[in-house]
Amino acid sequence: MKAFRINKFKITKMNNSTKTFFCFFAYLLWGISIQAQTVTIGNTTLTERDVTTGIQIPWEILWGSDDHIWVTERRGRVLRIEPETGNTSTILNIQSSVSSGGEPGMLGLALHPDFSNVPKVYIFYNYVVGGFNTRGKIVSFDWDGTNLVNEQTILSDIPGGGIHNGSRILMTADEKILMTTGDAGNSNISQNLNNLGGKVLRMNLDGSIPDDNPIADSYIYSFGHRNAQGLCHGPNGLIYSSEHGAQQSDEFNIIEANRNYGWPIVQGACNTATENSFCALNNVREPLKEWSPCIAVNGIEYYNHPAIPEFQNSVLMAVLGGLSGGAERISQLKMSDDGMEIIEENIYFTNFGRLRDVCINPYNGAIYIATNGPGYPGSGPNRIIEYRNLDYVASDVSSTALKDQFIQIRPNPIAGTGQIEFSKNFIGKPYEIISFSGQVVKSGVVKDTSLEISSNMFTVGTYYVKATNENGMVTKVFVLNK
Repeated sequence: MKAFRINKFKITKMNNSTKTFFCFFAYLLWGISIQAQTVTIGNTTLTERDVTTGIQIPWEILWGSDDHIWVTERRGRVLRIEPETGNTSTILNIQSSVSSGGEPGMLGLALHPDFSNVPKVYIFYNYVVGGFNTRGKIVSFDWDGTNLVNEQTILSDIPGGGIHNGSRILMTADEKILMTTGDAGNSNISQNLNNLGGKVLRMNLDGSIPDDNPIADSYIYSFGHRNAQGLCHGPNGLIYSSEHGAQQSDEFNIIEANRNYGWPIVQGACNTATENSFCALNNVREPLKEWSPCIAVNGIEYYNHPAIPEFQNSVLMAVLGGLSGGAERISQLKMSDDGMEIIEENIYFTNFGRLRDVCINPYNGAIYIATNGPGYPGSGPNRIIEYRNLDYVASDVSSTALKDQFIQIRPNPIAGTGQIEFSKNFIGKPYEIISFSGQVVKSGVVKDTSLEISSNMFTVGTYYVKATNENGMVTKVFVLNK
């Protein structure tokens, strides 16, 4: 195997000719990087593996609780990828409904917090009203085991535009949705508490306003944002965000309820007379770190897995590189023990062009990186690349490694008679058939690999079957017709 060492380094101010050189050099390296097989970070060797190639401008990559990687393509498709085999399925295609091209499109995605029992997926995308007015909305779909179906609007008419659409989605421990919105190119709306643009929004899973939101009868959780496109959980209940600045002051923030983040009056820290005055009067939360000139910060994930000790207690941040290029990378933001400070920034994976997002395998600690091509605003074909420490032996077993554990339903939908097929390792284990209203309509012990059900057993509707053994739980959704 070929091996090379990625050394950490610091970005210093570059003139235009230097930026042009680095942009061109990054483009060349992006084109040849497929030859790399291993990288060494500290004392850990990571093996590179191409999970999939040929996808078109991925925006969100998310490790789902079903142990698959879920991907939004900005043009309006959702992909579901089996990470071990790289098998990629298009499970939603609504390109005709999505306003894409440039920065708008299908952006953030999150799975229901109890996805095994309530298989719903939440997605943000831009759409056009009146032929030219770009807006945004968050919707939900039901996962039927093959496709995303039954679109329902959660919140619509969110300010949108050709730029600055924000739109990372995060499910919180209290089963609420946090979502970033951009200022849509109109910086004045970020301080306007009657406008949803330039904010972090908080809502119930059905789109209603939580009773305990910091501003009564308002979705607004925090405000004064320009264009936050990274959102993740941190230690001790913290929420982190990465946010695009203008020509200066990309930011990394802790998101707190009812805090003002300053835009457009304040960029980065409060360090001018005008900013200091505004910050003192408006409860402004300053960033933990800022970057000038802008590097175009993006998707973030908190890493605390033992497989890569050098990355523990760190936020991994995908960086697009800025309009001039040259800063593309994954930044490791090493956090203090309490998560309230950044101890240091280390820079890795600078040879793939623009990096949009990162996700983490919770079992073996592998990281997955989504590329976005060599230049703004992104171009395909793109890759999802795995970096894994093969010397680490996972203490848990993911369902992706259990190729012999499954539930299948034939046909689906069922009209008349159908079969639920269980893998052999479920024999003697409990199962339940549950309606989407939460009612257990049938339960028992798996006695054979095949269970017959008929359409006259239950009322017409959508159900899921759940079976559990020592390896975990598997669910499968099916529709029952007459």
